[in-house]
Amino acid sequence: MVSAPFIDRHLRPTVVEALGEARAVCLLGARQAGKSTLARAIASREHPAEYLTLDDEATRRSAREDPTGFIARISRSAVIDEVQRAPDLMLAIKERLDTSNERGQFLLAGSANLLTLPTIADALPGRVDYVHLWPFSQGELIGRRESFIDRLFAGEAPHIVDAEVGRGAYAARIVAGGFSDAQHRSARGRARFFDGYISSMLGRDLQDVATVRDTENVNRLLRILAARSATLTSSRGVASELAVDHKTVATQTRVLENLFLVSRLQPWHVNLGSRQIKTSKIYMTDAGLLAHLMNLNADRLVREPEVAGSVFETFVAMELARQRDWADSPPALFHYRDKQQREVDVVLELGSGEVAGVEVKTAAGVQPRDFAGLRHLRDKLGTRFKAGVVLYTGKQTLSFGERLHAVPLCGLWA
Repeated sequence: MVSAPFIDRHLRPTVVEALGEARAVCLLGARQAGKSTLARAIASREHPAEYLTLDDEATRRSAREDPTGFIARISRSAVIDEVQRAPDLMLAIKERLDTSNERGQFLLAGSANLLTLPTIADALPGRVDYVHLWPFSQGELIGRRESFIDRLFAGEAPHIVDAEVGRGAYAARIVAGGFSDAQHRSARGRARFFDGYISSMLGRDLQDVATVRDTENVNRLLRILAARSATLTSSRGVASELAVDHKTVATQTRVLENLFLVSRLQPWHVNLGSRQIKTSKIYMTDAGLLAHLMNLNADRLVREPEVAGSVFETFVAMELARQRDWADSPPALFHYRDKQQREVDVVLELGSGEVAGVEVKTAAGVQPRDFAGLRHLRDKLGTRFKAGVVLYTGKQTLSFGERLHAVPLCGLWA
């Protein structure tokens, strides 16, 4: 059996830096996003450490039955993988951290958002740095560190002159997604991977973060949220489709967020002279998983623009979410829409108040009307607005006025 080639992660220097500054670092992300591989690589090179995983039954039993003794037996820096599987272990780790100011004592990795687990959350504040690892970005897959976000806030647009044209130029990479094990598979092989992935997440990992009796209902919710990816989504609307209480939908949606299967973009609130719509957008965190849940292949993305729109937007939003984690100045991500239907798919805002905007179009041509939302933000925000980009499937970068450009989609990672 040929193993997958090692792909280095752009987040690696950030994790190493954090280990040199904090007593412990926690690497969070979806199962099979590459946390274990990254942690092992760092532990074997930049930060030598013992590697322990709670996916191993004997190790997990030891950690659960005697957490204090488990930690006491660790005599040097250690990686503890899938740490959410023994929540009481965090109290023992807390005791170790409270008695030693040494940097980089633990690199913890978890496939669930540990901050949502009460036993763990109470133990961690002020003691652990958190780093989020997503599935591979497009730049990581081709060995190029993306600088799209930094360039936006510098007022630049990627200069592309000869991109492939049309949705077909991007459809295959979108349905492949960012999980390592889904790369280079046949369509049938990828379907098997995603089927197994969903079964594992909802059959085992779900129980690590929540007490859920009806896992089939969570499965149905996941598929409904996939169908609504990149749209304004309310718990009440989904509840009527599932025929359950809206509070149940809200709770189970948070569970899916805690498992890093879905992500939420909050609305961007600023007084721009008109009322903003205050509903969040839900996205599947991986475009390949989204395509699988929607039963879409690359050919269908090319043929059906009405289906492609939400998938392409999800792909872009989640690529930006990946890239923000290694940007020189990481922005917060939002969406914007007002009562006049002016909208911007992704609004990026720095702590300084500087703003950039990204719109996504699947067409190979762009019209001035496609910049309505970006133009509105530019005119209202003045110098705070650094750049607005419409990503499209055309050939080259085009100027559409001051600080506004149309950029081929590949400009995200070019």
